[in-house]
Amino acid sequence: MRRTTHSKVGWITAIALLLTLAGCATAKKEEPVRLVWPPPPLAARIEFVRSVISDEDLNKDTTFSQNLLNFLAGEKPKANRIVEPMGLAVSDDGQRLYVSDFAQLEVFVFDFGKKTFTKIGEQEKLARPVGVALDGQENLYVVEQEKKGISVFDHQQKRIRFITDPSIERPTGIALDRERGKIYLADTGHTKSKEHTIKILNLAGELVGKIGKEKGDGPGQFLFPTYLALDPKGNLYVTDTLNSRVQMFDPDGKYVKSFGQRGNAWGMFDKPKGVAVDSFGNVYVADSGWSNVQIFNQKGEVLLFFGGRGPIPGMLKNPTAVAIDKENRIYVADYLNHRVEEYRLVNTTAQDSFIKPVADTKGGNLKEKNETTTISSTERNNNERR
Repeated sequence: MRRTTHSKVGWITAIALLLTLAGCATAKKEEPVRLVWPPPPLAARIEFVRSVISDEDLNKDTTFSQNLLNFLAGEKPKANRIVEPMGLAVSDDGQRLYVSDFAQLEVFVFDFGKKTFTKIGEQEKLARPVGVALDGQENLYVVEQEKKGISVFDHQQKRIRFITDPSIERPTGIALDRERGKIYLADTGHTKSKEHTIKILNLAGELVGKIGKEKGDGPGQFLFPTYLALDPKGNLYVTDTLNSRVQMFDPDGKYVKSFGQRGNAWGMFDKPKGVAVDSFGNVYVADSGWSNVQIFNQKGEVLLFFGGRGPIPGMLKNPTAVAIDKENRIYVADYLNHRVEEYRLVNTTAQDSFIKPVADTKGGNLKEKNETTTISSTERNNNERR
């Protein structure tokens, strides 16, 4: 495992961007500033698109330059603004973004195609909504932590049923396996809980199994599991938060592998939370402690990270959930910045997910080389921690 030196890359990048903007102010026409990872001269792979803060963001698609200028100008708090985003889901067509707000006891629905904004829970508040997921008919499944179950809303946002089981203690994340008719529910538990598990329910809401037994750090054991994601093959990814790793299980619930461990090096975690999979099968993991998102390939090899701790648009403060649509637009719930950050994957093909061995011309040995990133793009700030 390569170790990185602690540096102030995030804020150095921000200062450099500010200086660039200052230079732009004296010019008549300049290209908009782009916030990308890795930084130039390397080929950009992740580009920041915009912040989604309130219903006002439906009618504007500002550049990073304008987002930053608005931030520096000190925008006033908006009505219908996000406060504590904890769960994200994106419709199959990529037009609607669902955001659960833990503080406001609602789910915000941003329809980017129709330019409309609605709330689920405005009339009857939700009981601490966390994870959200969508089925094939775009029924919305909302984990209500205080009710210890899942409320299901139809496409017209009408509550149609409630799913629970006496064994559920403190539900957090959710994932739906549409093909196999399964609901995976992360039961995070409490400090004194004997079981930290993933409950498996059928679409009728019946408990049909679970993953994990007694809490622990062995393969298939958990210590406060939080968020879940499925890949197209039905493999389940679980962020095992206080074990600082991600565990993978096959569609039958059998342990396959894990990646990550506690530390401050490339590919390590502090408090991993949100997890999602892109169209190439790469796994994105939001780290609340490091305030960034790391990307891993199917082998569990780290490819790149983006974000970094800070308040300016594109940077993060204790992110929670991650969601990715079919066009590889990436949404990150930016918890302490009270917004959702949108990024997109650029200049990338399936071949970029592989780390290729190349010859070391000096010693004749083989070294691993990743065409997507370099060590310099993985340096972290020691102050990124909570």
